[in-house]
Amino acid sequence: MSTQVRTEKDSMGEIDVPADALWRAQTERARQNFGLSTLRFPLRFIHSLAQIKAAAAEANAELDLLTKEQADAIVSAAESVINEQTTQHFPLDIFQTGSGTSTNMNMNEVLAETVSRANGPEVHPNDHVNCSQSSNDVIPTCIQVSSVLALTQHWLPAIIHLQHTIETKARELEEVVKTGRTHLMDAMPITMAQELRAWGTQLHHCQANVNEVIERLRELPQGGTAVGSGINAPHDFRRLFCDALSERTEQTFRAADNPFAGISGQELNLQLAGALNSCGAVLMKISNDLRWMNSGPLAGLGEIELRALQPGSSIMPGKVNPVIPEAVAMVSAHLAGSYSTVATAAQQGNFQLNVMLPLVAYHLLESIEISANAMTALADQAIADFTVKHERLNEALARNPILVTALNSVIGYNQAAAIAKQAYKEQRPIIDVADEMTDLSRDELERLLDPKQLTHGGIPGTSNDKE
Repeated sequence: MSTQVRTEKDSMGEIDVPADALWRAQTERARQNFGLSTLRFPLRFIHSLAQIKAAAAEANAELDLLTKEQADAIVSAAESVINEQTTQHFPLDIFQTGSGTSTNMNMNEVLAETVSRANGPEVHPNDHVNCSQSSNDVIPTCIQVSSVLALTQHWLPAIIHLQHTIETKARELEEVVKTGRTHLMDAMPITMAQELRAWGTQLHHCQANVNEVIERLRELPQGGTAVGSGINAPHDFRRLFCDALSERTEQTFRAADNPFAGISGQELNLQLAGALNSCGAVLMKISNDLRWMNSGPLAGLGEIELRALQPGSSIMPGKVNPVIPEAVAMVSAHLAGSYSTVATAAQQGNFQLNVMLPLVAYHLLESIEISANAMTALADQAIADFTVKHERLNEALARNPILVTALNSVIGYNQAAAIAKQAYKEQRPIIDVADEMTDLSRDELERLLDPKQLTHGGIPGTSNDKE
């Protein structure tokens, strides 16, 4: 920004503003008042806010509250924001007035000043750009709109891509049998495809949760103005606004039945934060499974080998680490922290207004972005191309004493337990010990203890045994 200044005036008096800044007095006061952090509203929020101003201008023109020239000028100025021609003119800290009034006025002033510098019609930040609106309904609406757009355009494609990648890998590994684990201890065998498809189903649950929240987020409190009653906004404004916004964004938005709730409460956004945190828990599980399976290469499980992406140590030559699963696990931890923040913020709906709206907006949009990026990285840089160490899997299967579980229905639990203990003590394959300690033939033991057959479930050796 220029070191030269110009003088602007608002209801509190005069204040100097950088000469080339598109903002005016109220933004400058906020810029000087709030220097608590380097955190700023994400661009998606700013772009959504511009869309809201454009849709409001179109609705107001239809209601004869703005002239067509004024509305067109506001829409044109909003488009310049959406096209990122004026991004540098939104300098305000996230930690500001809890309604986000400063950022709402920042947008109002930037659009009015843009129109003025283009020699357009008279457009006042409050009287025209903010017509039929209040910061108290604009900012909650913008949180919901920006979240819906981020989820549908970025997050949903990412989770679908991850699920498809997992399913593709699972189809490659249908015949690969490995030792299952419970409590991190050897358990009954499963196929690697079964293990991966469990991840896919967990992700499907997360996707379903988010889809449900998206539908509720489409119901906007815009038009409730200051407290939810809609003072200074025509009754038809809410419907016309949602129609205009839906057309502009190619998404469906509806007027909320009760705008009081959307302004004073943040439970819908808390539900979204919870859904994202739930997905983070799944991503943590997948990441840790990959890390464990990749551990080694000699002293760990060594079941798979992730693609080497970078040197893993500044001192140990040749070391390679599972960097993508580790990064995704950190994202998951961050999502949990963001959920906790949004949960606290959502409780601050004092009477008719929540007063932590900027904080909610920041954490939701950041959570959507980083979780979507994490899912893409996990799919493309970890799951798509890991290789299976078949020899290591088969060796562990052959020595797994828990396979004796398959003999429970034939020889009983106690004798099976004795065989398992003996096999573990002598570090011998379970089939060899069972051959010595039971009257079952070798052929029968091979049939009952076939790891591949055991992955199908049922009761081995009975009519309930799935062929």
